[in-house]
Amino acid sequence: MTSPSKGPARGLDGVVAAQTRLSHVDGQAGELIIGGYQLRELAGRVSFEEAAHLLWCGALPSQSELAALRREMSGIRALPEETMRVVRAATKTPPIDALRMACATLSLDLPNPDDISPAADTQAAKLLTARFPTVVAAHARLSAGKEPIAPRADLSLAANFLYMVHGTEPDPSAARAIDTYWVTVIDHGMNASTFTARVIASTRSDMVSAVTGAIGALKGPLHGGAPGPVLDMLQDIKSADRTEPWVRNELAAGRRIMGFGHRVYKVRDPRADVLSKAADALASAGKDTLANRKLFDLARSAEQTILTVLEEVKPGRNLRTNVEFYTALLLQAVGLEPRSFVATFACGRVAGWCAHVIEQHAEDHLIRPQSEYVGPRNLKVGE
Repeated sequence: MTSPSKGPARGLDGVVAAQTRLSHVDGQAGELIIGGYQLRELAGRVSFEEAAHLLWCGALPSQSELAALRREMSGIRALPEETMRVVRAATKTPPIDALRMACATLSLDLPNPDDISPAADTQAAKLLTARFPTVVAAHARLSAGKEPIAPRADLSLAANFLYMVHGTEPDPSAARAIDTYWVTVIDHGMNASTFTARVIASTRSDMVSAVTGAIGALKGPLHGGAPGPVLDMLQDIKSADRTEPWVRNELAAGRRIMGFGHRVYKVRDPRADVLSKAADALASAGKDTLANRKLFDLARSAEQTILTVLEEVKPGRNLRTNVEFYTALLLQAVGLEPRSFVATFACGRVAGWCAHVIEQHAEDHLIRPQSEYVGPRNLKVGE
């Protein structure tokens, strides 16, 4: 760590806080490795359940292991009565807040919530990952004045999520898109929410507490982001020929262009590439194909113009397309409301959070960085 005489590393920039086998982010090369695989090797090629097993157990599952995992997780998707009461009470709150409150109750039917053994952690990971989509779907329906729909055991986690949101048989292309999205965002190095989960776990606190804290960190706009405003931007632009004047006006006013720039990536976010392909496929299939195709084509054209203008107006800033840009298009195309986007992201990231908690519990070392005092000294009471 940087010595106090030189000042601390602001925001722990450049400080290695842990060793992990789970994921690696190379911002200069635009590379994301998850469990030993390049992201492009996993997203769209393995299911979310397979990717979760990879992080929790260190390897992709065999067919029999995958079948067993799906059976087990499908059997624990339903929410306890106490959790559903919390979700019902939170219908006027943002979905990410409802998820945080609901998550804290999900330890109620664990045999021993304070057990942090590998077996107990893995069981808790399955429970949380299975139930997060149920919470988000129930909150979406209740907020729209509808009753929640019970989960179906015969559907994949992604397909069941869309079924519980819309109440209709899920479109296969939409289910594939959500599955690909969740694999894409399952883990991403030592980000703020993951670090939060690991700090909590390092105290020997339990899995549910650590993940609840992670949700609180994800809620912050500097981390969880705001994919929804990307749609607002495209609606304002309206047509490809309006993109350049719109972007120049926004930059002149000192406003940020949503969906561009990243704290780590200095080149194009590799997740944007994966989600661009997924959104493209979705725009050519399923329901509302024409509307989705027009929006996607506008986004693809606008993206290139925006990148050109950003390079001209802000040279050297490396403001490239990030994961939010195509996330917005994909989630909108499967019928989700923008207010649910961050909570839907959490449904994918929870598997990664749980994997980091498992890893931190195994390390069993308290995370306790130092601070540099910059306040006054030798004050006297009464003076």
